[in-house]
Amino acid sequence: MRAPRRQGRPSRTRSAPARSRSVAGQVFLLHLSVVVLLVLAAVAALVLQARSTSLQEARDRSLVGAQAFAQAPGTLAAMRSDDPSALLQPRAEAARKRSGVSYVIAFSPSGVRWTHPDAGLIGRRVTGSFADALSDRVHQATYDTPGVGRSVDTMVPVEDAGGRVVGLVSVGIAVHSVDAQVTEQLPLLAVSAAGALLLATAGSALVSRRLRRQTHGLDPAEMTRMYEHHDAVLHSVREGVIVVGGTGTLLLANDEARRLLDLPPDAEQRSIGELGLEPGTAALLSSGRPTADEVHLAGDRLIAVNQRPVDGRSGTAGSVATLRDTTELRALAGRAEVARDRLQLLYDAGVRVGSTLDVERTARELAEVAVGRFADFVTVELLDAVPRGEDPGGEGGELVRTVVHGVRGDRPFHPAGTKVGRLPDSDRQDLLVRELAASDSWRGRTGESAAGLLGAGVRSLVSVPLRARGVVLGVVNFWRAEGGPFEPEDLSFAVELAARAAVSVDNARHYTREHAMAVALQRSLLPHGLPEHSGVEVAHRYLPADSGVGGDWFDVIPLPGARVALVVGDVVGHGLHAAATMGRLRTAVHNFSALDLPPDELLAHLDELVARIDQGETEADGGGTAVTGATCLYAIYDPVSGVCSVARAGHPGPAVVHPDGRAEYPDVPVAPPLGLGAGLPYETAEIRLAEGSQLALYTDGLVEDRERDIDVGLELLRGALARPGRTPEETCRAVLAALLPSGPRDDVALLVARTRLLAPERVAEWDVPSEPAAVARVRADVTRRLDAWGLGEVSFAAELMISELVTNAIRYGAAPIRLRLLHDGASLICEVADGSSTSPHLRRAATTDEGGRGLFLVAQFAERWGTRYTARGKVIWTEQPVRRDVSGDPAGAVEPALPSWDASL
Repeated sequence: MRAPRRQGRPSRTRSAPARSRSVAGQVFLLHLSVVVLLVLAAVAALVLQARSTSLQEARDRSLVGAQAFAQAPGTLAAMRSDDPSALLQPRAEAARKRSGVSYVIAFSPSGVRWTHPDAGLIGRRVTGSFADALSDRVHQATYDTPGVGRSVDTMVPVEDAGGRVVGLVSVGIAVHSVDAQVTEQLPLLAVSAAGALLLATAGSALVSRRLRRQTHGLDPAEMTRMYEHHDAVLHSVREGVIVVGGTGTLLLANDEARRLLDLPPDAEQRSIGELGLEPGTAALLSSGRPTADEVHLAGDRLIAVNQRPVDGRSGTAGSVATLRDTTELRALAGRAEVARDRLQLLYDAGVRVGSTLDVERTARELAEVAVGRFADFVTVELLDAVPRGEDPGGEGGELVRTVVHGVRGDRPFHPAGTKVGRLPDSDRQDLLVRELAASDSWRGRTGESAAGLLGAGVRSLVSVPLRARGVVLGVVNFWRAEGGPFEPEDLSFAVELAARAAVSVDNARHYTREHAMAVALQRSLLPHGLPEHSGVEVAHRYLPADSGVGGDWFDVIPLPGARVALVVGDVVGHGLHAAATMGRLRTAVHNFSALDLPPDELLAHLDELVARIDQGETEADGGGTAVTGATCLYAIYDPVSGVCSVARAGHPGPAVVHPDGRAEYPDVPVAPPLGLGAGLPYETAEIRLAEGSQLALYTDGLVEDRERDIDVGLELLRGALARPGRTPEETCRAVLAALLPSGPRDDVALLVARTRLLAPERVAEWDVPSEPAAVARVRADVTRRLDAWGLGEVSFAAELMISELVTNAIRYGAAPIRLRLLHDGASLICEVADGSSTSPHLRRAATTDEGGRGLFLVAQFAERWGTRYTARGKVIWTEQPVRRDVSGDPAGAVEPALPSWDASL
């Protein structure tokens, strides 16, 4: 704000010379002088630069022209011709005129000119030295040339293929042409200089006017009074101010600066380095370096320094610095920073701890968050039941070291897996030990060696129990070896951190328990071992998903007639419900297989069953546990005919590997998944397999992935299967290595079966006439065949069962009647087929009945027996073992008692 003028103040009228001696006038003259000098210097520099640039351009053009003419096509040939001048002169003149050079001269190594702008000089020797050019070096010089004047000349040799100089080419540009280019630029330079001078003069005038306006025309007395006021204000403020000259001399220090820096009375006009300041503070003030709120130590005070460079009236640079006492503010800021760091640490712990549902991983995440930011070492002990997902059981459990983590590798603690003691009968209390060496309360609690810890420099401890939902899960110990010891506020923070981590550990424990239960349930529902079968050699793999158990399953079910059923299914989803649903479907498939149904009929019954289950459970619990999404593939392989009948319900089709190693995907009709069929029929495909072929059944988790299309997966599977001569076990390993090198993301079930054929000599068939007399002939034929197979010890039971079955077929069945015997090595199978669909059944025979006990005898002598239906009737079959039991008698050769049972049709 401008100060008001005092009343009666005489007006000041200044003459022109007085105004010229004012500060504003002197500044104006100085600016004007500097601008004139700068303009003159700029003009001179531009002229010299233009001359140098133009001369260099002339050299470059001369060099380029000489090299271009010397290397031009035909130049060498012309120089080697009988009359070089006739060939070169026209070309040289044309090149000179087009390029604008002064001359193009070609001459022989002896110096005789072949070309010249003045034709009268052709044939004469050139003047000057050209020895450098003859030595295969480019010669460039500036000298006076007759008829041209001072010019820039470049000589270039022309060499043949052997490197011999055939001639030389000299191209010159007159220097006066270069000077002309510089002269052409002088008007522009003069105009630019005048414009700059005018602009600078106007700027200087504006600066002088502004300076005159800012001083308000004050006289020296008024300026002195203003300085006194300024000095009073300077020394009364509660902020130190010092002014330092460009040479590092203290020019000014107010009272607050003297107090903060404890300066001596004669500090002014002395060097900063002689005032006894802290080295860092002295270096900053002497350097004049700009800084903002840079904190320095001055005695027992923390001082914030702000410094800016300035220019003095004498032109010597200096600096002005302000000082503030921030000792108390720094303490408050330090506590606020610690609180902010703790809040950030709690936030990071909430984000990082518990990222997985793994107990040990969660404990390690707690240690990783705390190490380096709160403690130097962290050890975590959990009750032994917690990692297994079990209930810790309250009190008295044994603690196991789970995690050891620290800022350095030489950790003086028991390693992970060490048992460190039992949890006391009462819950552990929080423990703070500022100095381990001065306390004994911690020695029996952590299980560590006191001498080892103290020797490694560990000095402070905070121990907090991991307590969640009122149950102690373990203990976390925070150790410090560097920095200050733990304080009471650190204990409060450790309790909060442990409480948050304990919830994550407990969640992981619950998940581990539920996951273990689901896995146990699933394992109990999957087959523990596949039965050995004479028709196939099988191998299998089941890989659960990372996210938990699922509903993939497989099975191998022996069927009558030496046949075998191969089943693979998938229930969409994971968890207990998917595993339980899988078990229900597997049981249903076993039950339907006992009825000996073809694949399409079995899937139709299974579809109806799933639909009924869905409907019942939807009505019971609001639709939350439907089985919708289940798929199944059912295949029946007959080793007698080598035919495999396959049907599928929403499931990927099988892969067939032929004996020569060729792999393919046979065409199997597609049907909707189970429960969604809506009455649509299922179709069966028949595949004829050569002996030694492999049939691969799998679930979609093997070939389908979020990052891989299913077609790509099928091609990978084809490539992994296409190898001849491998066992099913080797095929399983190769498939998983090729398609799932890093583990599955979804459940995977894989079943590989290598087919066998029953030898023709192990099969016997007879057509039986529909007359009772045929029974005796059939028995005789059967006896001879059994003797040929070496099964004489079971022939009595076999003849008895065949007699009963053939007699019943003749008496109650319909033509045609056929008898077939199969010997698969482990058992003897008898099949009697007829054209009737009526099934026999057992009934109790009365005491006075003369018959009615035939099927009971069959049931007693056979290990298994039953009926299956065909498109033209039925087949009654029996199966009896031919291996000997431990007593040496053939199995199945026991004479049964014959109670009163009746068999009728």
